[in-house]
Amino acid sequence: MSAGSKSTEALRAVLKSQYHAALAMLKDAIEKCPEGLWVNSCHTNECWQVAYHVLFFAHLYSQPNEAAFRPWKDHVANVQYPDGIAGPPDPKSNMPLLAKPYTKAQVLEYWAFCDGQIDATVDALDLDSPESGFWWYPIPKIEHQIMNLRHIQHHTAQLADRVRTAANVGVDWVGARPAR
Repeated sequence: MSAGSKSTEALRAVLKSQYHAALAMLKDAIEKCPEGLWVNSCHTNECWQVAYHVLFFAHLYSQPNEAAFRPWKDHVANVQYPDGIAGPPDPKSNMPLLAKPYTKAQVLEYWAFCDGQIDATVDALDLDSPESGFWWYPIPKIEHQIMNLRHIQHHTAQLADRVRTAANVGVDWVGARPAR
């Protein structure tokens, strides 16, 4: 596929549509999450952590490479796990493990930022690249984008299940780019 081929442009259109659809479902899950569940330790990772984590990586992995990534304006970087999901604490670090919980309003603002940048970032990607742009994922760029979409859906499903269990409210399915 060359950069200007019809098949590459069709693929870009599909990626954009599926990113917007996946992110629309994530937004629905965030909006429907009961306030009492948003910051609640009944799960290993609280809902705010899962939502922030998926947006952080949707944003990061929609970039050409790690060097091109510019964190969101309210991102808290001076923590051991800036993506929102904690791993084991580093006993040599004096930084806190995680940022203070982000509010739903903050996460929805980040959501709007991520959704708003998708078209331009997908247009800028070299989908023919044999490398993802991230050393820890030695896969072709197109496969990395599909993996990123799967990651969004994986965590959206987690949140949707929590919302269904806590509030008996379903998250709406979005099959393609939602109407704007």
